[in-house]
Amino acid sequence: MSVLVYTESENGTFKKTAFEVASYAKGIAEMMGTSVTAISINAKDTDSLGTYGVDKVLNVSNEQLNSFNASAFAKAISQAAKAEDAKVVVLSQSADAKYLAGLLSVQLEAGYASNVVALPESTAPFKVKRTAFTNKAFSHTEINTDVKIVGLGKNAYGLKETSGAAAAASFEPSLSDGDYGVQVQSVDRATDKVSIADAEIVVSAGRGLKGPENWDMIEEMAEILGAATACSKPVSDLGWRSHGEHVGQTGKPVASNLYIAIGISGAIQHLAGVNSCKVKVVINNDPEAPFFKAADYGIVGDAFEVVPELNEKLRAFKAANS
Repeated sequence: MSVLVYTESENGTFKKTAFEVASYAKGIAEMMGTSVTAISINAKDTDSLGTYGVDKVLNVSNEQLNSFNASAFAKAISQAAKAEDAKVVVLSQSADAKYLAGLLSVQLEAGYASNVVALPESTAPFKVKRTAFTNKAFSHTEINTDVKIVGLGKNAYGLKETSGAAAAASFEPSLSDGDYGVQVQSVDRATDKVSIADAEIVVSAGRGLKGPENWDMIEEMAEILGAATACSKPVSDLGWRSHGEHVGQTGKPVASNLYIAIGISGAIQHLAGVNSCKVKVVINNDPEAPFFKAADYGIVGDAFEVVPELNEKLRAFKAANS
């Protein structure tokens, strides 16, 4: 028996979430007195997983799985879970993992709890704490099935390093042509920017910037902080920024450690998409902007005056501490 964790990678490199779910799986394994097995698909440097508590890595090497395919990936993970007699399967809350969760629930006859934010309150019965109502409340959910699937919220647990090492083994799932379903023809990726999904800091802006030509100062702040850039829905609708940067309930949800909102009033759909962020900073010239009620810190002022001065201070602070 073991805890199985699916460790996501991109172009052979593990995502940050892979190490977080591995750390979380280690915590569960210690509670249950068992070990952690990870399944990686076409990933390199799997030894790094041992640093985050993984005892054994099942390496899947299959060129047909170079691009994400929910049907084939789910089949591979479910076969690994059965081979390892895993009673708990840990996933992230990425878009890909959400596709996998439903398929795995059916294939493993398992209960699934999403948006989990802490280690189980107990393992017998298996009870977890998770967010509900777009992160406005918590739910304490009991999973009664023999196999449990846990979806760990982004940045909910953090990275916990250990001194262990992971043993590697090849794993060849039994997949037929029908398991591959949709075939990916090509993928275009932005390689020069931090992705919103993995970012610990997100700098976001809205219509208060008055036009796309004023985004230089936002990108400058993001570059100083090593952050991802984002925007509100009206901005993407106007074509000022790509829809891939649209944050909110109808766009991409964000669970960063720091979210800086500049010139965004704070519509309810936007707030719902950033509720999981640990610290929210708002810069707006309207003191009555709804976002201030949800913010941890706020600056009432003109973004065109505040942001350049803030960038100057941040750059000086970074230089002094580098």
